Amino acid sequence: MRTYRYFLLLFWVGQPYPTFSAPLSKRTSGFPAKKRALELSGNSKNELNRSKRSWMWNQFFLLEEYTGSDYQYVGKLHSDQDRGDGSLKYILSGDGAGDLFIINENTGDIQATKRLDREKKPVYILRAQAVNRRTGKPIEPESEFVIKIHDINDNEPIFTEEVYTATVPEMSDVGTFVVQVTATDADDPTYGNSAKVVYSILQGQPYFSVESETGIIKTALHNMDRENREQYQVVIQAKDMGGQMGGLSGTTTVNITLTDVNDNPPRFPQSTYQFKTAESSPPGTPIGRIKASDADVGENAKIVYSITDGEGLDMFDVITDQETQEGIITVKKLLDFEKKKVYTLKVEASNPRVEAQFQYLGPFKDSAMVRIVVEDVDEPPVFSKVAYILQIREDAQINTTIGSVTAQDPDAPRNPIKYSVDRHTDMDRIFNIDSGNGSIFTSKLLDRETLLWHNITVIATEINNPKQSSRVPLYIKVLDVNDNAPEFAEFYETFVCEKAKADQLIQTLRAVDKDDPYSGHQFSFSLSPEATSSSNFTIHDNRDNTAGILTRKNGYNRHEMSTYLLPVVISDNDYPVQSSTGTVTVRVCACDHHGNMQSCHAEALIHPTGLSTGALVAILLCIVILLVTVVLFAALRRQRKKEPLIISKEDIRDNIVSYNDEGGGEEDTQAFDIGTLRNPEAIEDNKLRRDIVPEALFLPRRTPTARDNTDVRDFINQRLKENDTDPTAPPYDSLATYAYEGTGSVADSLSSLESVTTDGDQDYDYLSDWGPRFKKLADMYGGVDSDKDS
Repeated sequence: MRTYRYFLLLFWVGQPYPTFSAPLSKRTSGFPAKKRALELSGNSKNELNRSKRSWMWNQFFLLEEYTGSDYQYVGKLHSDQDRGDGSLKYILSGDGAGDLFIINENTGDIQATKRLDREKKPVYILRAQAVNRRTGKPIEPESEFVIKIHDINDNEPIFTEEVYTATVPEMSDVGTFVVQVTATDADDPTYGNSAKVVYSILQGQPYFSVESETGIIKTALHNMDRENREQYQVVIQAKDMGGQMGGLSGTTTVNITLTDVNDNPPRFPQSTYQFKTAESSPPGTPIGRIKASDADVGENAKIVYSITDGEGLDMFDVITDQETQEGIITVKKLLDFEKKKVYTLKVEASNPRVEAQFQYLGPFKDSAMVRIVVEDVDEPPVFSKVAYILQIREDAQINTTIGSVTAQDPDAPRNPIKYSVDRHTDMDRIFNIDSGNGSIFTSKLLDRETLLWHNITVIATEINNPKQSSRVPLYIKVLDVNDNAPEFAEFYETFVCEKAKADQLIQTLRAVDKDDPYSGHQFSFSLSPEATSSSNFTIHDNRDNTAGILTRKNGYNRHEMSTYLLPVVISDNDYPVQSSTGTVTVRVCACDHHGNMQSCHAEALIHPTGLSTGALVAILLCIVILLVTVVLFAALRRQRKKEPLIISKEDIRDNIVSYNDEGGGEEDTQAFDIGTLRNPEAIEDNKLRRDIVPEALFLPRRTPTARDNTDVRDFINQRLKENDTDPTAPPYDSLATYAYEGTGSVADSLSSLESVTTDGDQDYDYLSDWGPRFKKLADMYGGVDSDKDS
């Protein structure tokens, strides 16, 4: 007999909130895919004979936001093998098991320990199983079930943005779309009306409205004007439960700005304007500003100004300042107070951008009258022309009048004018001007070939007010006169072959002329009269300002005549006729059979491959001069070794010995002193004369010591006698300077150095009596005395 055992899972719903268990015949979509059916297990011998399908379950409901003090009861788990002896133990696993959901392992009671929030987690998947308490082996297979949190209305609608910002053009029609707001509700939209949101407007009527279901905000008032009010703040409410009483709600703020359209024309604040300007104002000078007001902003407020009528249409202009939208009146042409003193203009201000839908509001432009008064100023003289062009022949004499310039004072007094030439433009003072009538005349001779155009500046100055002056350029063109003779274009030197035939062309001649005749150059070429009959050549004029040199005979001999000088006369056809004579050098040369030159010198026949006789003579002469120079230089060096060091500049017999020794100062014990002169015995034996190079060594003669009371004359005579008898002295007269001062003078020393050592004070007051030339010296020595007194 087979025994069947059953495992039952039972749920009891705790109070006060019921739970629901729903047995299903098949799996339900929207829940976990794995659904385990409770099965009939085998007997105690663990033999599995067959399985029998029992009922299926997979989900249970539990209300969220439980507010009770005790744990919320979910249900009870029970197995048919539980005999109540405590041998079985119930185990719960899955989402929140052990933390959020707990089970009594003895009784199988399941409880929720915390408040559940469907918006955080709407479904929990759990697994239940009964195991042997002692062995821990499962008694029944593990079964899976779902706990679904049942929603309550605990969340208010929340807008996606706290503050909305929107714009709409002013003057829009009613119902114009502005912006759409959106609110979301976290409650379950599939259960009841907890998540059904309805929109309403709390603030912003009657200007705007909102659609209750979509949240679209539209305009509700016709012709809203930005110039009257630009900003609007609208408060929108979103309420769940379909807007019914008891539903939760949320609000948001919508800031709506009316954007500008061109619905306002420009307007001048006044109908007439008046400005003043000086007649000396240059073109482009601003005179004044006018401004039309426009209530619009941005592109719609841009204004264009124009002069549409008036007396000064061509004298003034108006431009628009893009930053300030002002019209700037400017001078267009030079003004003249003496011609017109007042101008009247009609200035129009208009919008460049006009919208057709607002044309009914009137013309988008306005006009005003502008009166401009011209003020008189003292103006500089004005020349009759902006520039003068004069002409003069280059052969004009000095003081020849070329033309004149004219200027006058534009002011009413008509002050007298004087003229002058700006010498910075006429540094050579070639021209001058009559200061009274403005006549231009020459002050030097002209030469067109040197300078064709003279550009000078003439100054006109008011005599009564020299500060008022003006300048004008004066261009003087020098006209050509045939004063230059034609000449060869280059230096011509040609050759003729010895075997040349008669009438053979050997050279083509060309000429140039510094003059520039109106009809162009026309030169004629011919031999000079003295060479026409005896010349071996002829000239052929080509009538195109060129000529050819032709041979007159057959054959030439370079040994008889190696060079021919051919005088050619060149004439022009201008008036007066100018001519010049140029010489063409023709050499006779040896040529090959093609006419190419080989040699043009007669000596080439003697030394065809070497140097000429003249070149050889010149080379030999240079060699001889070089040898003579070397010999003389060697002889001079040899003679210098024997000459004394003293070289006379004037007389070979009279010499002054100059040693050019500076001396070594007080510490130089070897320096020359007077003691040596007075005591010749003090001379060292090994010291020789330095004025010559001695050939033989002579012992110096010893002279007796001079007496202390010997005067200068005896001393000099003694030394002179010694030098005359000295064999080592030079063989010519020499001057020996001993620098011996003597024994003294009865007048004592005149040096001021010794006066410093005297005990007595010196009196220099007499220096003041010597006049202004000694004033500086008197101040110096007088100051010394004053210092001592102080």
